[in-house]
Amino acid sequence: MSVIIGRKKEIEELEKLYHSDRSEFVAVYGRRRVGKTFLINQVFKNRFTFQHTGVSPVDQESEKNLMRTQLESFYYTLLSHGLEGYDKPKTWMEAFFQLKQLLIRFDDGSKQVIFLDELPWMDTPRSGFLPAFESFWNGWCSSRDNIMLIVCGSATSWILGNLSRNKGGLYGRLTDEIKLSPFTLKECEEYFEHENIIMSRYDIIQAYMVFGGIPYYLRYFKKGFSLSGNIDEILFGRNPRLKDEYNRLFKAIFSNPEDCKKIIKLLSTKHIGYTREEISAETGIPFGGGLTNTLTSLIESDFIQKYTPYNEHGKVVKYKLIDNFCLFWLKHVEANSNKTNYMTENITSDILKYWRGIAFEEVCWQHIDNIKNALGIKGVNCSISAWSIKGNDNREGAQIDLLIIRKDNIVNLCEMKFASDIYNIDKEEDSKLRHRIETLKDTLSAKQAIHLTIISTYGIKYGKYSGLVQKEITMDDLFGD
Repeated sequence: MSVIIGRKKEIEELEKLYHSDRSEFVAVYGRRRVGKTFLINQVFKNRFTFQHTGVSPVDQESEKNLMRTQLESFYYTLLSHGLEGYDKPKTWMEAFFQLKQLLIRFDDGSKQVIFLDELPWMDTPRSGFLPAFESFWNGWCSSRDNIMLIVCGSATSWILGNLSRNKGGLYGRLTDEIKLSPFTLKECEEYFEHENIIMSRYDIIQAYMVFGGIPYYLRYFKKGFSLSGNIDEILFGRNPRLKDEYNRLFKAIFSNPEDCKKIIKLLSTKHIGYTREEISAETGIPFGGGLTNTLTSLIESDFIQKYTPYNEHGKVVKYKLIDNFCLFWLKHVEANSNKTNYMTENITSDILKYWRGIAFEEVCWQHIDNIKNALGIKGVNCSISAWSIKGNDNREGAQIDLLIIRKDNIVNLCEMKFASDIYNIDKEEDSKLRHRIETLKDTLSAKQAIHLTIISTYGIKYGKYSGLVQKEITMDDLFGD
């Protein structure tokens, strides 16, 4: 088996299911490019009885022949696995009947692993795929004790809607669900070390800001190149490694990719996000069930996050962009893709400095468990939120990008600072911090205390204005296990 970075829990779970004494029906899902197929291929290498991948709809010009294309591909995979004596199937019922005959032929009593990758692609409009798939599991697989059916897909909303939350014949049929998440910073560091790519933690965080811990993107990094050089090779110039990845990403996952891209583009313009009403007004997508379903799909596919801003008591719900790759693409790649050395030439520019500030905040949100560990509150019940209050004639506005509200009556007001050196709090910054503390204090009870918490790359410089800080967290804490 090739070395797999991280994924220990998932590997243990898959092995346990393989060695069970009953048939198993497992769904593995997660963001596209997160490494689902790689994980399953590495764990079950040489143990597959049948393995098939649906045909990507991205490069197919029309829906007219989608079903025929998927059936043909499935049939040729059956032939390559040893099927004999059957003609090309005309329906999915026939196709799954042929798969059963293949499995019966090679059944020697040991566990038979069936891996159907990108299952949502196979369910083309009006194809009858789901009833046939349901019949395959309910009518045959579940009555045996040596089947391990693994299905996989990047269209998380399809997996959850049609399998996990199915109200029909597949209700409650899954025996396990495994969601694969992007690498953490620590796992990215382990990956680069394994590939002999020398990179400081300062640069690994910036790589994370761009690619978000997605293994497929990290594989394009080359040793001997600087961070900016690698980003230029992968995203910029005449023939970058990930040319048009942004558009393909949405077309491969969603049935309404243009609406999804409209929402993502809007959310990239405001860090704290927008309400559903604002999204509808700004994008022109009708306010109703269609918008609700699209937002849900984007949440389930880990592109956006829904949260209730602090002090709103559930009255307001906002949606914010959390996918690092999409944010960087829209802020920098979309308008500059033909510039061969964009990242290298702008490495010290103000526009990248501003982006780093926003992106570092997202990295902190994505590593909130590490922050809690660094604060020593791993076992303390808390809620995580952000808060923005508009100014008026009587008061100045305030924005707090991360609040950790704890049941032990402490509120960590977190300020996140991505700096190239030890961060220095000057008089102006001290004034801003005091204003935020006082504004927040007005909303709290007398028994609650505010702890100003600075999360930075290299820590803070101790001086005249550093005494206000109760806790400091550095980037090394974000790399914790």
